[in-house]
Amino acid sequence: MNPGPPGAPKTPREQRAESGAPQAAPIPALARWHFRWLLAAPHRLAFFGAGVMFSASALWWLGVLWSRLDGWPVLWRVSPVLAHSLLMTFGFTPLFFSGFLFTAGPKWLAQPEQQASALLPTVGAALAGWTLFVLGVNRSATLAAIGLAVVAAGWGLFTLRLWRLVRTSRARDRTHPRWVGAACTIGAFAMWTAAASLAAEREDIARAAVQLGLWGFVALVFATVAHRMIPFFGDGGLARLDLRWPAWLLWVFGATLGLQAIFGIIDALAGPPGAGAHALRAALEAPSALLLVVLALRWVAIPKLRIPLRQRLPRMMYIGFAWFAVALTMATVSDALAAFSGGSVTLGLAPLHAMTMGFLASVLLAMASRVACGHSGRSLVADALLWSVFWLLQAAVLARLASALWPALPPFVLMFAALAWAGVATAWALRYGRWFGLPRSDGHPG
Repeated sequence: MNPGPPGAPKTPREQRAESGAPQAAPIPALARWHFRWLLAAPHRLAFFGAGVMFSASALWWLGVLWSRLDGWPVLWRVSPVLAHSLLMTFGFTPLFFSGFLFTAGPKWLAQPEQQASALLPTVGAALAGWTLFVLGVNRSATLAAIGLAVVAAGWGLFTLRLWRLVRTSRARDRTHPRWVGAACTIGAFAMWTAAASLAAEREDIARAAVQLGLWGFVALVFATVAHRMIPFFGDGGLARLDLRWPAWLLWVFGATLGLQAIFGIIDALAGPPGAGAHALRAALEAPSALLLVVLALRWVAIPKLRIPLRQRLPRMMYIGFAWFAVALTMATVSDALAAFSGGSVTLGLAPLHAMTMGFLASVLLAMASRVACGHSGRSLVADALLWSVFWLLQAAVLARLASALWPALPPFVLMFAALAWAGVATAWALRYGRWFGLPRSDGHPG
């Protein structure tokens, strides 16, 4: 598609897509879903596996919460909070990363296209390993550790392949791939550490590994890719406006997330900090929080920057980034409250879920859906279904924050958050999982 100038009238097909009206697609009438199409492109195989993990992990956690509410007797060999943290941090997001990085990465690095078969060990290890892990959390911590080690081995193979692409590339600018490669290496180390910790029955070290993986791996990959991709989001209007962020901002993102990783690791290993430590944290977080708020407000305050936000996909990306600013602001406020109250008043888990469900999940929906649309021959737009799923996610985030900020709220608030999250994950997996098993709608390969 060759888009017109910013603000130009949309084509009838684009208008139908934005309104959610049915679109005619030139997929052959006899085309049926088949597993062989998963090997037609890296994103197909990896995103299909990620969608399975996304939905399965969300439904599993919904079942866990329901069992608590109903008073079912459940035996845990790994604490449910740690099991939840491990699965949500290392479960589906690395698979999305592998599909995206083996699709966009070769273009960034001026390398040949990668074969989907190269991701079979990573995707297979993830699906098999997490199955063992889920069985183990209620039966054997050793089994859970073995499952997580299988996942770590598969991810380690992917990381080595990614570094090989970076190392042999002759592209002049390899900044973002190197940042992503470093983050993926941190992720592999965190997975292996968590697996060893479960085997040794050291849940404190496993919790520290989760913090390292969340901030130093998952969040850092999201921030790096967002820094690179935002100028090219939507129909290309952002690229034509040349709104790229400066290189120093990537270092700010890295330093900010690095601090959060350090804080989380200290809390996991040494327990809650004192009032002085909370005050120091608030002072270190405040400048980055202010910068992120300014960046978020700038996008809606300057008319030129608002042009791309007329499209739904860039709007999804913007809302996701705004949650990054909200999350860090909430973390600053929480530490400031703890400093003044001696630790008795905080915002609890609200800043964490604003980051994970708000920033990470919102950006994930935008980016993964964009790749799925563009590489299936469809228009780069968010139709009515995706738009509805995105707003269901926002409802889940708000409900989860409410339950964290006001623990006295009825349990159904938290249950609604889990149910909405499961609905988002399952709807995305069913919708796009079908696309990954079909030929492209435009008849092109890939």
